[in-house]
Order: sequence, then C-alpha cells, then structure tokens
Amino acid sequence: MQGLQLAREFFLAHGQPMLESRFGDLWPRIAIGLVGPGSECYGFDDAISRDHDWGPGFCLWLTGEDYATWGAQLQAGYRSLPPTYAGYGPRRSSPGEEHRVGVMSIENFYSRYTGLDHPPTALREWLRLPEQNLSVCTNGAVFHDPAGVFSAWRQALLAYYPEDIRRQKIASRCMTLAQSGQYNLARSMRRGDPFASRYAEMQFCHDLMSMAFLLNRCYPPFYKWLHRATARLAILGAVIHEKITCLVTSTEDAEKLSIIEELCQFIIDELRRQGLSDARGNFLLDHAFPVQAGIADPVLRKNFSISP
Repeated sequence: MQGLQLAREFFLAHGQPMLESRFGDLWPRIAIGLVGPGSECYGFDDAISRDHDWGPGFCLWLTGEDYATWGAQLQAGYRSLPPTYAGYGPRRSSPGEEHRVGVMSIENFYSRYTGLDHPPTALREWLRLPEQNLSVCTNGAVFHDPAGVFSAWRQALLAYYPEDIRRQKIASRCMTLAQSGQYNLARSMRRGDPFASRYAEMQFCHDLMSMAFLLNRCYPPFYKWLHRATARLAILGAVIHEKITCLVTSTEDAEKLSIIEELCQFIIDELRRQGLSDARGNFLLDHAFPVQAGIADPVLRKNFSISP
C-alpha cells in the first residue's frame, strides 16, 4: 500500500471515529488530508521510502482561531490513535520533520511554503514563489473539508500563475535552454571539459522539464521526483521523459546534441501551438523575445531577466 492510500484508510478507520466522538463541535471545521513534502504525497513512495517520514498518519488543518483554542487538545487526540495500521507503522519521523502530519494551522501551513498569510494576488507576490514550494502545498489529497477554508487557498494556488508570470518564466527557460543545451554543451565538449559538459547537460534537462510543467500549467516537484513526474504531463510529458533518459544514458556526443535539438524543436512547436511565439528558426533564444513581448504588465515586460 502506498502512503496516500494508507493515510486515507487510517483516517477513515481510526481518525474519523475519534474526531466525531471527541471533537463533534469542531468536526465540521477541520480540514483533513495528506499534503506536503515527501514522496507519499506525490504517489512516488516505494519500499525504499519507508525508512523515514512514512507510515500511518494524516494532517489536520485548523483556522488560526480554532488552532489557538483547540490545537493542543486535538493533537493529544491525534496522538491517541493506534501507531500501526494494516501491518504498517509505526511512523518514523526524521528529526525536525514531525510536523509533516498531525495538527497545524491553515495559515502556518501555507505561509511556510509561500511566505504569505494570504493566497497570492499581486504579480510580485506570484513571482517570488518558488515552483517547488507551490508543488509541495498543492500535492496529495484532501479527505475532508466541509468548511472549505483550506481548500479555497489550495484552489487559488492550483489555478496556477497569472499568464504574465507564466510568460516571464517561459521566456527565461527559452534563454537558459538555448544557453546550456544549444550553445555551451557543444563548446564544452569540444574543449574536452567533462565537468562543464555534464553540468550544461543536467542544467538543460532540469530547465527542459521545468518548461514542460509551465506549458502544462503545473508545478514541478523537488528534483528527485522531477523526471518521474514529467512522464505524467499531458503535453510532451511522455516524449520528454523518454528522450531525457536517452540523453543522459548516451555516451556519444553527437547523439546527445541531436537529442537536444530534437527536444528544443518539440518546445518550439508547442510554443507556437499555444500562441506564445511566432519567431522562426530552431534556436530557443529567438523565441524568448516574442514570449516576453506578450506580457501585459509593462514593468514585468520591460524587466526581462532569467528568473528561477
């Protein structure tokens, strides 16, 4: 059983009965699920994952007011639940990571990953949010949220970046992909520099997968799961996943460069299909400028930079 299913079944078997019997008045205001860091929240957990931060458990989110009043009592109730379920457990938490499950306030949960005490609205707020952090606080599943406070914030993030921010990031990826893959990799190979070559190749692969998530309007996870998550994307996901595997396992410089050009052409075709670029040619740098030119906000459009 994977962690997300384990969390849901554990909640239904033990969590819900305890909460309804001991916290009946609070029950309609508690949000419950499993969201956050960890492979189980993405469905990528396996036997290797079970040595730490894995096992029966779930999250309980309260408003700030309810947390101040009920947080300690609710956490005591949560700790009274059986430590094992269906042959799994007890949960092993890494030092400092005990907060991944149990009781927490909605505001503290989201502010930990966004630095905000409210869902982002302004472009500058969105621009400062790391993609991986947004992935962490929108993954997993919500099992119970009748009040909808936690889910409303979640849905605001899942609605994705404003289009101006998405364009700015796509334009930046066009620049870095051209720089690392279409320019510097070949030059490093000709110099016989294995470190620079490998670094350029890995930078290209990372930014290519980041670009794929942008084109799909999804947030990419932590690098350890990035390649696996790319395969799930509806737009270019399967082909990029396959070609990156070919790229990093190839031992022939000419083959690597050929794969990179093929991958760049996939991106260019999709940029055109989405109406993001009308530039000609197969050098991605040339496509960064029409993507940037489509930004409506004049300040953001003018201040073109390679952003994270």
